[in-house]
Amino acid sequence: MPAAENNTGPAPVADRAQRHTHSRSRRTRHGARRTSLQVAGIAATIAAGVAITSGGVYAALTAEAFNASAQNVGSGTLMLTLNNTTGSVGFGSPIANIAPGDVVNRYVQVRNTGTLTGQNLTLGLADSTPTLLTTSTTKGLTVAVSECSVAWTMPGGTCSGTSTAALTLTPAATVISSGGSTPVTLAAPAFTSSTDRYFRVSVTLPDLANAEVSTNGALPAVGTTIQGLAANLTWKFTLAQRTATTTNT
Repeated sequence: MPAAENNTGPAPVADRAQRHTHSRSRRTRHGARRTSLQVAGIAATIAAGVAITSGGVYAALTAEAFNASAQNVGSGTLMLTLNNTTGSVGFGSPIANIAPGDVVNRYVQVRNTGTLTGQNLTLGLADSTPTLLTTSTTKGLTVAVSECSVAWTMPGGTCSGTSTAALTLTPAATVISSGGSTPVTLAAPAFTSSTDRYFRVSVTLPDLANAEVSTNGALPAVGTTIQGLAANLTWKFTLAQRTATTTNT
């Protein structure tokens, strides 16, 4: 009889390869299913967290209260006007042919037209065409300011109230050099709203310590003489606001 066929020998190579391919395919499918489940679980967890957080925000309690009538807050104003005292030509009229020793008085009225009280009223002076008249502290113009508690009486320029020296005789050059940073402070610092201050501004060309001599119709050298010069003056009053306050009501 022919020998029995032995089925216990090694499987053909093709069979083994096929079984290996099927096994690997099953593992791949199982891994893909596990990954999909993990991603789905993470997404569900995030969605649940967002839902919980969003629900917490919209569920928070709030309360509010407000005034039934709106509170009005208005800011104050600080303004000055400069006018001639009645009967005076003020600063708008030229001073011509001033000579050493002459005094020219001009009367002006400064008014606080704002709603705030001011303080530290100052006077500044500028000359757009500087010469010895406004650069020399010995030969140049000098300035003095007096204040009257009421309007100066014109003509004559008398004070029927109380007169005080707001600025003693000072070289115009000094007032001008101070005007840029620290203008000259006038007397009586408080300046209440809707009130007037009355000033007499005196401009003087002082007597010369050494007389100037013109020879044969010619003036002394330019830069040494005060003759034949011109100044174009701008007078500026400046008012600062009152000291800030704290109100408890």
